[in-house]
Order: sequence, then structure tokens, then C-alpha cells
Amino acid sequence: MKTARIAARRLLPSLLLGSALIGSGISQPAAAQSSDELSMQKLLNEVRQGRSRDAADNQKREAAFRADAAQQDRLIREAEQTINQLEARSASLEKTFNANEIKVEEARAQRNERLGALKELFGHLTGAAGDLRSRFANSITTTQYPDRQAFLEDLIEKMNDDTDLPTVAEIEQLWFEMHRELTASGQTVKYPTQVGTDAGREVVRIGLYQLVSNGDYLAYDDATGSVSVLSRQPAGVAGGAEDLQAADAGFTPVGIDPTGAAGGGYLKALIDTPTLTERWQQGQIVGYIITAVGIFGLLVAIWRLLALSALSAKVNRQRKAGTASDDNPLGRVILAGEAHANDDVETLELKLGEAIIKERPEIQRGLSLIKIIAMVAPLMGLLGTVTGMIIVFQAITIYGAGDPKAMAGGISSALVTTVLGLVVAIPMLLLHSWLYGRSRAILHVLEEQTAGIVAERAGR
Repeated sequence: MKTARIAARRLLPSLLLGSALIGSGISQPAAAQSSDELSMQKLLNEVRQGRSRDAADNQKREAAFRADAAQQDRLIREAEQTINQLEARSASLEKTFNANEIKVEEARAQRNERLGALKELFGHLTGAAGDLRSRFANSITTTQYPDRQAFLEDLIEKMNDDTDLPTVAEIEQLWFEMHRELTASGQTVKYPTQVGTDAGREVVRIGLYQLVSNGDYLAYDDATGSVSVLSRQPAGVAGGAEDLQAADAGFTPVGIDPTGAAGGGYLKALIDTPTLTERWQQGQIVGYIITAVGIFGLLVAIWRLLALSALSAKVNRQRKAGTASDDNPLGRVILAGEAHANDDVETLELKLGEAIIKERPEIQRGLSLIKIIAMVAPLMGLLGTVTGMIIVFQAITIYGAGDPKAMAGGISSALVTTVLGLVVAIPMLLLHSWLYGRSRAILHVLEEQTAGIVAERAGR
């Protein structure tokens, strides 16, 4: 039909043109009229042929459509048959499933009935196996018996399964593992095992408490089941561990960590305690400055102690000597008195007082500095406390108050600087008092001798 319409559109101008030619050909000759009639006949024939072709094409398409419709009907019938078959199979399988479920329930009830008291026994065995699995995971004896964990895993899985039961040999093995762990708690034995990257290293297991090897205390990691040498060894007990490994019998004193199953948790915490040097380093810059000031004050105190001892010895020798010497304060005061022996008493007293005043700075030199250090050291400790608390508050601002380790550094710095300040101040204060007393004793001798000279002069 579409082809016919297209042909008609193409022929319509020709028909109009022909009609126009017919209308205008009234006055044309007869030959021209005959030619136009032939063209119209030819056009009519072509239209007829086009309609015939279109009709043939339509018939072919209708035949193909009918064939496709029959094919689809056949496929629908086949799909319906398949669905019916599957529904029938589903119904059959459901009946079989229900029947099997009833059989399973009957078999389970029969199994429970036949188990009787054994069911309760298996429950206890399951609980005991679970407890042993947790116990062995934390025990250092696992380094000596590494295969028992796998056995317990299989046994627990089997006892939790409805289709399998533990054998008598497996139940006896469970009892054996319990008994072996109990026996191992009282034994000290040697055996090779993996220590860090050292395979086959001989270790000594002391009950359930400690592992030692070649004088080193070992740590057992229950998460990975690995053994490693403690990064820091406890001071003073390594010799006992080495002697124990070398001994074949008898008793050997050795230090152990009685906290037990973790393989030395208390020991690890103990050796992580900071040493005196590490605690001093926690004072940081303020602590270093306080220490330097304290050392300087101690050197000054030692210097003045030696100087005052030497002066005191010279003064004592001068008191026993018959002639005055200018190498000591008392000698110089006596020489000053002899130089003004002919003056009146008041002048002599003034000259002797002037001589004592000249000796006083030498005798009391450095004592004021020691006193200042004794007063400044606590203030510097207070400065360290303030800076440490500032660090603590900064840590709280960044990490919050939930992490005590983040605040530990600032708190340690504050406390250590306070302690350092007091440690410096207290000895400096005592040294100052002692040295001041020594200096006052020398001055007292000078004043005493001066009073004697004046009294002698006044008695003439």
C-alpha cells in the first residue's frame, strides 16, 4: 500500500499535467491527441501492476505472521507443561522433606534416649574442653606441648555436632591433658623451642611461672604463641637463671614471677619501671638546670669547706705561736694591734675592729651564694611543676582525659622537677648553716683575741 501511494504521488503531477494538456489540446492536432491516450493507458497499466505486487507482498507477510503465531502457541504449551512438571516435583520433594524431618526427629529422640546419662557427661566434657583450651592458650606449657590446642578444637567441634560423638580414646586424651598440665605445674624441665628467630634454643620451664634461657628471662605471648627474650632483664637475678639451666639436680635459687600463667606479667611490669637515671631525665630541661645549679652549689660548698678548714688550722697554729704571721687572719689582726700598740685604747680598738672587718669577706666568701642556691632551687622546682602541668593540659586538649599515658609525661616532669628542687635545696641549706658556723667560729676567735689585746692595752 505504501508503494502504491508513492506511485500515485509520482503519477498525480503527470495526471494533472496530462489533464492540462487534454484541456489545452482541444485545439491540438489529432496525432498529438492519440499519443496522450497511449501514455495514460501505460500509466494505468503500471498502477495495476503495482497493486498486484503489493497484494502479493501482503499475502506473504500474513502467511509469516500466522506461522509465528503457531510457533508461539507451541512454546507456550511447552512452558506450561514444564511448570506443571516442576510443581509436581516440588510437591514430591516437600513430601520427602517432611518425611525425612520426621525421621530425623525420631532418630534424634532415639539418640537422646540411648545416650541417657552420657548426654550430661558430654556436656561436662564440652565445658571442660573449653576451659582447658582457654587455660592452655595462656599457659607457658604450650611451648612444650603445642599440638594439644588442635586436639581440643577438634574435640569441641565434634561434641557440638549432632552427627558425631567423641571416642573413648579422645575422652581419655582429654583427661590425660588435664593431668599433664597439673603435673607440669610442679616441674622444672628443659626442652628446645623457638625463641624469637632462634629455632631449637634450649629453655628451662619453671612450673607454670617462668621461662629462662642462657641466663635470660623470657616472655610468652599468648596471642601469637611465641617466646621472646625480655627487652630488659631484672637486675641481680640473671645469675640464678643461668645456674638453674646449668644444674642437673639439687636446689638452685632463682627469682620467679609468681603471677603465673601469663609467663611473667608482673616481671615485665617490674622491669619496665624507670631507673633513677630515667626518672631524672623525665625532669627535662628544668630538671637539667636544677641539677647543674645543685652541682655548682656543691662545688662551692666543698671549696669553702676546704678553705675554712685551712683557715681554722692556721688560726689555731697562730694561737699557739709566739710571733704573729701575716699568712692567717689572726696573725694579721695581731700585727695590726702591734702596729698601734702605742695608741690610746679607743684608737687601738678601732684599728683592731677595722682589721677584723678586712678579714670577714675572705672568711665568709661564697656563703651567700650557697644560701641563694638553697632558696632558688625550690623555686626552680616550682617552675618545672608549672611547665609540667601546662604539658598535661595540652595533652588533655589534644587527646582528651581518657588516656592517662598521654598525661603521664607532663605529670612526671612536674613531680621530678619538684623533687629535684627539694633535693638541691635541703643539702644546700644544711651546708650553708654548717659553713656559716665554721666561719663564725673563726671570727669569734678573732674577736676574742682582739678583746684580749684591748684589755691588755687598757691594763698598762
